[in-house]
Amino acid sequence: MSSGLICAYQIPRDLAYLFISVCVINCGDCLLILILCFAGNGNNTTRTIIIVIASVVGVLILIIISIYIFMRRKKTPEKVETKDEIIGAESLRIDFDSVLAATNNFSDANKLGHGGFGAVYKGQLPNGQEVAVKRMYRKSQQGDIEFKNEVLLLAKLQHHNLIRFLGFCLEGHEKILISEFVPNRSLDHFIFDRTKRAQLDWKTRYKIIEGIARGLLYLHEDSKLRIIHRDLKPSNILLDADMIPKISGFGMARPLGRDETQGSTVRIVGTYGYMAPEYAMQGHFSVKSDVFSFGVLLLEIISGQKNNSFCHGENNEFMLNFAWKNWREGTALNLIDPTLSDFSRNEIMRCIHIALLCVQENVAGRPTMAAVIFMLNSFSTILPVPSQPAFCMQSDIETDMSSSLATNSWVSNNSNIELLPTSLNEVSITELSPR
Repeated sequence: MSSGLICAYQIPRDLAYLFISVCVINCGDCLLILILCFAGNGNNTTRTIIIVIASVVGVLILIIISIYIFMRRKKTPEKVETKDEIIGAESLRIDFDSVLAATNNFSDANKLGHGGFGAVYKGQLPNGQEVAVKRMYRKSQQGDIEFKNEVLLLAKLQHHNLIRFLGFCLEGHEKILISEFVPNRSLDHFIFDRTKRAQLDWKTRYKIIEGIARGLLYLHEDSKLRIIHRDLKPSNILLDADMIPKISGFGMARPLGRDETQGSTVRIVGTYGYMAPEYAMQGHFSVKSDVFSFGVLLLEIISGQKNNSFCHGENNEFMLNFAWKNWREGTALNLIDPTLSDFSRNEIMRCIHIALLCVQENVAGRPTMAAVIFMLNSFSTILPVPSQPAFCMQSDIETDMSSSLATNSWVSNNSNIELLPTSLNEVSITELSPR
């Protein structure tokens, strides 16, 4: 198939004529572009001018056609892919009336909890399947485009240790996500409750640790996009009937290209205590910032206590301080949850060591999740010595006569103290600008 373009320029002087013919021939995977120039009668000077003009015009036409062809070929696959993605997402759309019926009009009896973006309800689809329905707050700053992007992202993620996305609803002000329902709620309901955490023996906790690690590895290396979760914490780890962990809470997740290793933002989101210092203070995030969060989470699973209110005896201090100090003094067993009775000392000490590697202040020194999984399963491998973590000190600031707000300050060996607000109830902070 070919197409031609003919341009004729008349040069009145000496009755000279210039004809430029451009012929574009489609040869399958390549295009053949022919530029033919014809000059009429004229003297030598005129003929020279005509040849120069013809050459310049011909080159310009060639450049324009080349750019057009390049842009057309570049855009076509993207449009097809976007269209396919939209069609795929639309197939997951559920109308609002069906959501109302599934949740009994969002009754309080069906409410499972709430977070920084919205409330979560238990629902039942017409086919009898139980689901979790997350209804976004209307005051949420997430727009329709951002919501659709989250839907497209969730629809692509398929892993045993990630919560399974089932559908969405977008009608008027309503933005709703529907996912699989897990009966044992979230990890924080167990490990931070003195009675319930006794149900989690070390074998179960170790299985949970491994499952979280494998889910993160999938996000970082095995999914179509490199996903940075940015809000890994116990309340975003759901447990199914077999206590298998499912990572959830992808409202703050950010995709990176396969060749990208880090990103940056001026809008800090997440939960203090789990944020890596380079992200909380400078807005830099990478797979290593998720690794930091995993390290904090690992210490909480081992100790059964929250990182920002760790208590040993009558002393309260930040968990990273306590873990680092006791590891250096050879008394790391002080970190272990006293409700644990039957456990492998070598396994638990190795997990503490791995956690300290994950929370190092030096970003480059933190392991990847692939390395973490290898260290969890290879007891013959000698672990590197961790360097000091970024300490997070607690200070109380009175806000009125009856209450006070706890604030965190990241402290390193060579930096000044920076006061940053924290979330007392561990609800994710959805916007804060870095310094």
